[in-house]
Amino acid sequence: MCLSIPSKVVKISEDKTVCTVDTMGVQRDASLLMMGEDGVDIGDFVLLHIGFVMEKIDEKEALLSIETYKEILEKMDEEERQRAILDEKN
Repeated sequence: MCLSIPSKVVKISEDKTVCTVDTMGVQRDASLLMMGEDGVDIGDFVLLHIGFVMEKIDEKEALLSIETYKEILEKMDEEERQRAILDEKN
C-alpha cells in the first residue's frame, strides 16, 4: 500500500520539470513531468508517487490530511516514526 502525504512545493526549477517539496519538514526533489498542463506554483500542496508529482490538492484538504498523519505518528514508536517519515520514497 502506498500512502501519499501532502507535500508543499517550496521551489520550482527554471525549466519547470522538477520541484522541491517539503513533507513535514523533510525536503526532496520531485519530477513535474506527469503534471502535463496542470502546472504547480510555489505554495501549492501536491501528492507524490515514486518521485513524481501526481496531482495538486486543496490546501484545506492537505492540512487535514497532515493533521491525521501526525496523529498516526504519535501512536508509533520512534523507529517506526523515522521509517515512516525518512524512508518514504514517495
